[in-house]
Amino acid sequence: MSDVLLTVNDLKTYFYTASGVSKAVDGVSFRISRGEIMGIVGESGSGKSVTSSSIIRLLPAGTGKIVSGSIVFDGTDVLKLGKKELLTFRGRDVSMIFQNPMTSLSPVFKVGHQMVEMICTHQKVSRQEAWRMGEEALKKVGIPDARRRMDSYPYELSGGMCQRVIIAMSICSNPKMIIADEPTTALDVTVQAQVLELLKEMRDKNGTAVLLITHNLGVVWQMCDSVMVMYAGKTVEYTTCGELYHKPLHPYTWGLLDSMPKLGSDSGEELSAIPGTPPDLRLTGTSCNFSNRCPYAVDLCKSSVPELKELEPGHFVACHRQCETGGLVRGGGKVNE
Repeated sequence: MSDVLLTVNDLKTYFYTASGVSKAVDGVSFRISRGEIMGIVGESGSGKSVTSSSIIRLLPAGTGKIVSGSIVFDGTDVLKLGKKELLTFRGRDVSMIFQNPMTSLSPVFKVGHQMVEMICTHQKVSRQEAWRMGEEALKKVGIPDARRRMDSYPYELSGGMCQRVIIAMSICSNPKMIIADEPTTALDVTVQAQVLELLKEMRDKNGTAVLLITHNLGVVWQMCDSVMVMYAGKTVEYTTCGELYHKPLHPYTWGLLDSMPKLGSDSGEELSAIPGTPPDLRLTGTSCNFSNRCPYAVDLCKSSVPELKELEPGHFVACHRQCETGGLVRGGGKVNE
């Protein structure tokens, strides 16, 4: 059995609208091994959530379309799955924790009913056993009085509590991989730590892989084995977590890391920010997408799309200014120019 659980190769997902074709994901490649926690970081609109939705083929009908590339999960070509096979794939093999919990739960059914239906769909257990499993899962994610919450409607719970219900549902079926799209957004700090620890526990006990989408670089450092940095639909850097923090190579990654507040810094000190705005995704594909904001951009950056190259073992970067023999140095210095 191969250690590689998920392989995504040159994935392109476009949205077809009246105003043009938006290249939301434009050539993304990565791999996730069994038991690995991989993070995807990048600012809003970089294609993180669309990448995760593409993996389970949950795109808006009529507008969203995977135009090319491949998605292979545990030896199965996901793009060739039929409707019934997809229903089994979603939930049993891969569970998804969505960013907005209020749109993930039906307001007309009680929490317990929805959890039991999900568990019975993917596991051969009685409804009584499914109810017990659901109640136990709610306790694991820190919901007090779990039995009473099982008998509540989603609108009777807070947004943070609904998020914990979604997380509880995702762990009930012991999936091979969990896709967590900003799973701690609506939670307070103590519950955030509890949820992240639960994901780690699932990895350690069951070998569950986790694809973690987040803006929080501190969470990435705490949780992830590998990291992919996305910008305007493309992968700009992909490596191990330790390598990314200790030796980042892409100017956009430098900007993200520099924008983090530092412990012990002066309270009046202004945070560093990346100037400018992301490009219109309908107009990309002819240059480096970061060239309009990059202080190191040259004419080549504005006329050619950089390829994602392995500059060091396991460290992939898409930048014209970086090469095997030398390139940019973080902080403004340049070598072998």
